[in-house]
Amino acid sequence: MLKDRPILKRPLLTEKSTKLQDTLNQVAFEVDRDANKLAIRKAVEERFEVKVTKVRTMQYRGKIKTMGRFSGPRSSWKKAIVTLAEGQKIEFFENV
Repeated sequence: MLKDRPILKRPLLTEKSTKLQDTLNQVAFEVDRDANKLAIRKAVEERFEVKVTKVRTMQYRGKIKTMGRFSGPRSSWKKAIVTLAEGQKIEFFENV
């Protein structure tokens, strides 16, 4: 079911996720809504060549937004916070 879709969609680079990365060695990703914790762990370990110790996931429902007289829902999405093993690190911006 997930073979034709990527599990990791994008890293979440917010103030909160940056603070988590600096203090607790955790990285946040937007992931496919059908992905489970084992699939997320495997995808992160293969893509970034790191050891994952824990995965936490959250479901976010799309809000109804209005633009002028038109309204419609935003897409629902899933967030995963991945805890890396001691000494492991993922750098998104290496030369900055």
